[in-house]
Amino acid sequence: MKKIVWFFCALLLSGNVWAVDGVSFELGNGDSTDTARVGAIWNWDKKWFTEGDWLVTGFWEAAAGTWRGKSPVGNNQTITDLGITPVFRFQQKNPSGFAPYAEAAIGFHLISPTSIYANRKFGSAFQFGDHVGFGVRMGDHQQFDLGYRFQHLSNGGIKKPNQGINLNQVHAAYFF
Repeated sequence: MKKIVWFFCALLLSGNVWAVDGVSFELGNGDSTDTARVGAIWNWDKKWFTEGDWLVTGFWEAAAGTWRGKSPVGNNQTITDLGITPVFRFQQKNPSGFAPYAEAAIGFHLISPTSIYANRKFGSAFQFGDHVGFGVRMGDHQQFDLGYRFQHLSNGGIKKPNQGINLNQVHAAYFF
């Protein structure tokens, strides 16, 4: 765990990392858990399937947040979550006004502790976090982003128990 924390620290101290393209904020809940996250976004310069009015592009999203257990079974905990996720987005090529999008992602998370309440244990600090979502970009320069994400986190069977968690999230971002 310490090696991974040092890796994230080294990554944050590298020069290009501070050239952030946007910031994000999420609120969510699911499986007797409330979540909140803040993040930084780095756009990709790459675009695929550019023929026509739509294309696929994406960005890196690094986030830090908390999960708060609220189960009636007791032993509710607060988990710290650090994650990095490549997000693929299907969006309009030349949007004006409201620009809808759909997105999908699979990223990596570190959590501590590894239990949110008495009967929900994650087995390891390392978790995969995948999500699907949709939303709309708006503003004069498409700088505002508001969307919904359904996210599932689990350790992928690396270590037992692997109960995982499902979250519904409202995602907001501002692009510089």
